[in-house]
Amino acid sequence: MPTAILTGQPVPGSSIESELRSLGFDVHLAAGAAETETLLARVPGEERVAVVDARFVGHPHALRLGLTDPRFPLAAIPGAVTAQPAARQTLTRAMARENSTGGGTAVDVDSLADRITAALDADGAGVHRPELGSLVAAVPADPQARNEARQAVAAVDDEAVRLKSAVKARDGFVTTHFISPYSRYIARWCARRGLTPNQVTTASLITALIAAGCAATGTRGGFVAAGVLLIASFVLDCTDGQLARYSLQYSTLGAWLDATFDRAKEYAYYAGLALGAARGGDDVWALALGAMVLQTCRHVVDFSFNEANHDASANTSPTAALSDKLDSVGWTVWLRRMIVLPIGERWAMIAVLTALTTPRITFYALLIGCAFAATYTTAGRVLRSLTRKATRTDRAAKALADLADSGPLAEAGAKGLRTAARRLPGFATPAVALLGGAAVVATAALTDFGGPWPLVAALGYVLTSALAVARPLKGALDWLVPPFFRAAEYLTVLFLAAKADVNGALPAAFGLVAAVAYHHYDTVYRIRGDAGAPPQWLVRTVGGHEGRTLVSTLLAVLLTAAQFKVALTVLAVVVALVVLVESIRFWVAAHQVGAPAVHDEGEPA
Repeated sequence: MPTAILTGQPVPGSSIESELRSLGFDVHLAAGAAETETLLARVPGEERVAVVDARFVGHPHALRLGLTDPRFPLAAIPGAVTAQPAARQTLTRAMARENSTGGGTAVDVDSLADRITAALDADGAGVHRPELGSLVAAVPADPQARNEARQAVAAVDDEAVRLKSAVKARDGFVTTHFISPYSRYIARWCARRGLTPNQVTTASLITALIAAGCAATGTRGGFVAAGVLLIASFVLDCTDGQLARYSLQYSTLGAWLDATFDRAKEYAYYAGLALGAARGGDDVWALALGAMVLQTCRHVVDFSFNEANHDASANTSPTAALSDKLDSVGWTVWLRRMIVLPIGERWAMIAVLTALTTPRITFYALLIGCAFAATYTTAGRVLRSLTRKATRTDRAAKALADLADSGPLAEAGAKGLRTAARRLPGFATPAVALLGGAAVVATAALTDFGGPWPLVAALGYVLTSALAVARPLKGALDWLVPPFFRAAEYLTVLFLAAKADVNGALPAAFGLVAAVAYHHYDTVYRIRGDAGAPPQWLVRTVGGHEGRTLVSTLLAVLLTAAQFKVALTVLAVVVALVVLVESIRFWVAAHQVGAPAVHDEGEPA
């Protein structure tokens, strides 16, 4: 149980002690700094501890935001400061120094909690201060100020603010106007019944899988039920994040589940639509796989661009300035959010088209919409990169190298090509990756199954991939390298399976791409959570993008179409088992050791 130490003389009629207990704290009273230091030393090191001024006046949600958010080792609001186990020593040192100097760190600050916070700031400890908005948090110095603070508390509806803050600050049009107005109340209902965000996330996954099962029936009733259930799944998907923000139940495992299940739900639904269409005599597996490839490549464009630029110095451009200017015009904000087809708009479109039309029409609309969105966002980012005078960091280059997912063949080749790579112009790195990938995809698409040319092109792809990563990815457009690799690998598998022209080959290819895509998403979520990339043994075991591409083309040359289908299935199962087992082990272990959670505060694509 976390401990709160109330410092100073208690104020008659104050509710601070009961409010702290309602937040789950074991409350102890300390008359001064010396007694506070003594009590602080007695609190077990594995527990959260807070120091709160007994004169504190404010909203309960202000206390909740300041003292219970699990994402930050140190946090403070006026009159209160808290530390998680990872930052206990830092807090203890600041408390000891404050006690020994008798308030010398900030003699003009009357509150001990605020003096400790000032000492932590002086140490550069990185104290998080939540945005309180209209919420009140104060330490009144006299009865008149206390009365004014209490009146300010009464004037603001704490629960209304809490509900509003449960919704993301930046969401899509559909989510903002058609989901969040009522999903926040579902989140509150869940919180009051002790449900956790992870339970709601799991319910959302189960609902989406049932929707996929309904779509797989191939009946009109099944399609209608699938559309309704997909929307219900999205409502729950919004609810889990709102529940996390409403009750501050953030966790490493929850962030990973939320992100991973979104992808699993959507791609399982694609498979359900393809199965349902097949029952009606229409084979749309190529469209389903194409939609998954396009959507996955869109995501890696987002991730690569953000990783390349989020900590770059001099990170400005005329294109970015124009974008910021457009954001000041209200209607353009919603239009620009809608045309990129984020998850809310996309799922709403899929649900409606599933219920009213056919799977083929649904996939055509999805492919056209996502292709336009990908073109729009990628073109804008290319323009920003070309007009931006920025210096990329070593961390960004490392992140892009990890996202590239280079296997042992590309790594070995890169060592021998470093000297040649240094002589190439800046634009050569993404150009080489693009040309090598385009060659292997084109030969897979334009030659007969079983011919040698895709294998020859795959060997060339290994060399171009090695050359592309032979020097640090710090160029203006080097963030395009991982998306080019993803497109090359996924599309090669798609076209080889399509050219095999045997029943079951495309579903097998869908499974393989899904397994590999999971590995790539897992890499992204580890990097975003500052947890590092997957271990090198895992990347080498599953071959890297160039190794898997080479193996796929080799199998197409050596095996018959029927045997190729079986080989793809086996490869999909092996890759899925290896990456899933290691990923689950990693995230469960990270959750158990209390790693910080990174939650997305903008609607993902």
